[in-house]
Amino acid sequence: MSSALKLVSGARYYPHATNTVRAVFRLAGADVTFGEGYPGWKPNPHSAILEVAVESYKRLFGVDAKVKAIHAGLECGLFLDKYPTLDMISFGPTLTGVHSPDERMLIPTVEKFWKHLLDILAHVPAKK
Repeated sequence: MSSALKLVSGARYYPHATNTVRAVFRLAGADVTFGEGYPGWKPNPHSAILEVAVESYKRLFGVDAKVKAIHAGLECGLFLDKYPTLDMISFGPTLTGVHSPDERMLIPTVEKFWKHLLDILAHVPAKK
């Protein structure tokens, strides 16, 4: 009695974990296949919305924003896959131990993120 299971994972990044998961499910009688995972995205350093966000951060908090690309924001790749000309940024409150049992959000950073988001939205220029 075989059951089918498809996993979407970062298989190319974590081959040992991928093989372990495959082995466990096969022992349970499942047919295991792996999907491609999430499409990547390359942030645009000349993005109009990034400029709005940087100006907003300076206005709200009195310091320059630290703009950097990190391994996060996977949803952006999904959006760009469907809307390739979309201008976007990815930001949020401070998280640690993401996608693990130790995942935590630094609660004091939520209010700062929320104020920043609202200010960005208030300053998005009208579409021409």
